[in-house]
Amino acid sequence: MYRAHVLVCGGTGCTSSGSHGVMDGLKSELKKQNLDDEVLVVQTGCHGMCEMGPIVVVYPEGTFYCRVSKDDVPELVEEHLLKGRTVDRLLYTGEGDVHVPHYSEIPFYSKQERVALGNCGYIDADKIEEYIARDGYEALGKVLTSMTPEDVVEEMKTSGLRGRGGGGFPTGLKWSFCAKSPGPKKYVICNADEGDPGAFMDRSILEGDPHSIIEGMMIGAYAMGADEGYIYCRAEYPLAIKRLKRAIDQAEEYGLLGENVLGTDFSFSLHVKEGAGAFVCGEETALMGSIEGRRGMPRPRPPFPAVSGLWGKPTNINNVETWANVPSIIRRGGAWFASMGTEKSKGTKVFALTGKVKHTGLVEVPMGITLREIIFDIGGGILGDKKFKAVQIGGPSGGCLTEEHLDLPVSYEDLAKAGAIMGSGGMVVMDEDNCMVDVAKFFLEFTQRESCGKCVPCREGTKQMLLLLKKICDGEGTMEDLAQLEELAHMVKDMSLCGLGQTAPNPVLTTLRYFRHEYEAHIKDRSCPAGACQALIRYRIDQDKCKKCGLCAKNCPVNCIDGDRKTQFVIDEDACVRCGTCYDKCPFDAILKL
Repeated sequence: MYRAHVLVCGGTGCTSSGSHGVMDGLKSELKKQNLDDEVLVVQTGCHGMCEMGPIVVVYPEGTFYCRVSKDDVPELVEEHLLKGRTVDRLLYTGEGDVHVPHYSEIPFYSKQERVALGNCGYIDADKIEEYIARDGYEALGKVLTSMTPEDVVEEMKTSGLRGRGGGGFPTGLKWSFCAKSPGPKKYVICNADEGDPGAFMDRSILEGDPHSIIEGMMIGAYAMGADEGYIYCRAEYPLAIKRLKRAIDQAEEYGLLGENVLGTDFSFSLHVKEGAGAFVCGEETALMGSIEGRRGMPRPRPPFPAVSGLWGKPTNINNVETWANVPSIIRRGGAWFASMGTEKSKGTKVFALTGKVKHTGLVEVPMGITLREIIFDIGGGILGDKKFKAVQIGGPSGGCLTEEHLDLPVSYEDLAKAGAIMGSGGMVVMDEDNCMVDVAKFFLEFTQRESCGKCVPCREGTKQMLLLLKKICDGEGTMEDLAQLEELAHMVKDMSLCGLGQTAPNPVLTTLRYFRHEYEAHIKDRSCPAGACQALIRYRIDQDKCKKCGLCAKNCPVNCIDGDRKTQFVIDEDACVRCGTCYDKCPFDAILKL
């Protein structure tokens, strides 16, 4: 029995900030103070507030420390764990410089409802005992001992859970299709091929709570009559793969996975398949092709996977977040899950909140919450108190929404009406310094590069669209180019074979819909209103502000600034490479960006 538990976040963000050093330091210092028999140090999954890492939480008080370094450890041990006094300087600081000691009082967490992320940050993912202690595998026991497969499918339908991988198809209905497919052999698959830039929702669940995915897949397998499953995880997630394999081994040792689970007739085997990182393998038919050892490329549907999937057998595919929700739904009831959210979008959704926002990280919120609440109440508002300009929702294939959409409820239906998609949960916030033409180019560069090349509309259409966007960003576009860009975007959206091609034009179409004036400024005025497109930027010196210190000329890499203390400093615009060094170095804001 330990009198205190110190939880150290081992998520990707905190790990990169040095949480392993903090944990090692804690163990060493506790031993030095003869406290190692009284205080247990536990490495947990992601707490979500990655920007404030490394995060350390001390129980039973639940004191939340952030940005803890290895150098802070001796003081933390002596003051909190030895003398019982809080180290105020390591607490979260809220408005008015007030120290906030506990989770629930921090604005970042106060509006969150953590279901899929419920165990992340609380348990050691390497120990099945800790998962079981938080009701783990209770739902599996419930379905195997007191529910028929049909009962399980109906419970999922009652919950209203929709696929969290992007499509938003009702999970219970999808399961019923596979359950009805005849045949002695069926598969279930977990799509863990998370590839959206900046998104790490699935990664955090895989690393912080792998047993929830295993339990969810087993419940699904029982409901659909499957006896084998695959978790398709990209090889760039080595820690996730390591923890998944360890979790599978532990579940097998406990008799929770394998032959005759819990003494019943239900048997299930589970494998981990490492993917090579192609974005297109997030599409389910391409994913199955990759598991079968073929090149990951989509195929036309029908037949749908529920009829003919992996190796021609009925197969059901859901993503990580969808599977992770299943045990809670079975344990607490579908009606409980459906009580959260909107009429057609039930439950919660995890978002990776990134970009120009003060508090970045993972947030899990009830459906129906507004964008304003996520960005300003949870995220703390725009970095540097600049003006909000847009938010990109749904990853590289999502859409950009504007200030007028800040009070839009986050639901599948409302986002679709505005021209965006839920996607897997990427949310990138942009401020007044972001050029929306450049943003559309950035996302299209990604989707064009990741096109598998199978269908012409996607392979050639996105390539031509990207060339037109580069031309416009370089100040060489025409209004005819703009018309052609829009026509191509609609053609690619309507005629591509799979979801990647069908959604790739979304950033272009939504920025054209809401920021057409920026495209026209690039073409008609040869200027970038945000001052982001390098080819269109001009630097000049404001002679009234210039103090003739010479720092601009001294740091210019191409020596294109002439002048001295007796005359004026002047930029030779023809020789200038627009690197912005003079703008960054001037201490008097005398360099104008035009």
